[in-house]
Amino acid sequence: MIAADPGQGGAAWAVLQYVLGLRALGHDVYLVEPIARGSIAPYGAPLADSANARYFRDVVSRFDLTARSALLREDTRETIGLTHAELTRAARGCDLLINISGMLTDPALFDAIPRRAYLDLDPAFNQLWHAVEHIDMRFEGHTHFFTVGGLIGTPACNVPTCGRAWQPMLQPIVLSEWPVTPGLPGAAWTTVGNWRGYGSITHDGVLFGQKAHSFRRLLDLPARSGAHIRPALMIHRGEKNDLAALRQHRWDLVDPADVASTPDAYREFVRGSKGELGIAKSGYVESHCGWFSDRSVCYLASGRPVIAQDTGFGAYLPTGEGLFAFSTIDDAVAAMEAVDRDYERQCRRAREIAEEYFRSERVLGALLDRAGAASDAAASGAASGAGMHRGAARDRGLR
Repeated sequence: MIAADPGQGGAAWAVLQYVLGLRALGHDVYLVEPIARGSIAPYGAPLADSANARYFRDVVSRFDLTARSALLREDTRETIGLTHAELTRAARGCDLLINISGMLTDPALFDAIPRRAYLDLDPAFNQLWHAVEHIDMRFEGHTHFFTVGGLIGTPACNVPTCGRAWQPMLQPIVLSEWPVTPGLPGAAWTTVGNWRGYGSITHDGVLFGQKAHSFRRLLDLPARSGAHIRPALMIHRGEKNDLAALRQHRWDLVDPADVASTPDAYREFVRGSKGELGIAKSGYVESHCGWFSDRSVCYLASGRPVIAQDTGFGAYLPTGEGLFAFSTIDDAVAAMEAVDRDYERQCRRAREIAEEYFRSERVLGALLDRAGAASDAAASGAASGAGMHRGAARDRGLR
């Protein structure tokens, strides 16, 4: 989330879009991030003195969330920010818990909230871990299930639903935080990501893998396109063969710790790009789950065209102007050429897609409606992140 692996500005934004979006709708929002003992750095340090706590404090302070947030050491009542007693009192008045991957399990907070929405930001992986690897993904106890895999549960997607009725949703973005800036046709195509995130899964003879597996199939893209491609890629220096191959094939690698470690730095990196060449984890591609990146939404909102590896998202998003889906190197080269033919138009269309499909008012308003939290929110509240949300103060102005 924000602090468990500090220094990832994009990961922080993925949570902040929900918190800031709900707050902009007039809701009283509490952000609670549970952190496992093993994630505290340096290992064995007190939570209060950890790198995680410093990063958490910096981020919540930057967005004026200090009075409504807490970093909670898992399976304890130790917190940074709001005390556990304060969180417990807040939970009793909340309408809705939006629980990212079921991370919040504290009974004093979880059980007190009548509507508990499981938010799946890792479609295919969460379901396969549960069904194939028999890992407890903490589905139990939730009343609603939302996924950013827009095709989960449809005939187009080959992953199990684990007996849950997954409701598809888009990734929200707070457009006021992501204003349009002039396009940069001479800049590099960029993206931000991790070479490896977590364990891959094999199911029915198919490998549902990581970004590394997708990149290896696209090594020739810089040479074939002649484009300057500059991914901010977190890749361990021990990946010597892959690093050598990427450099040999003219990928201009930069370290995300240098260019995207905070939400502000991440935003400036996106704005400094020509557009995004978005490469997905192979698990998203192989599952055809319809995943579309929160990162790509940031590019679109900034007025930067996006060329994204196809996961099936074209079933519910417009492609061909501003946003392109590719499966092969030839597809990606053709999309780059299309952008170059009328770059200004492609930039305008990118922003229009963000406004029409991803604006937080629309996305989060629909989530509240579908979770049954909209009708009485004006009288009480709701929850966000692995956190909690209480009451709307004004009409949401959706539809």
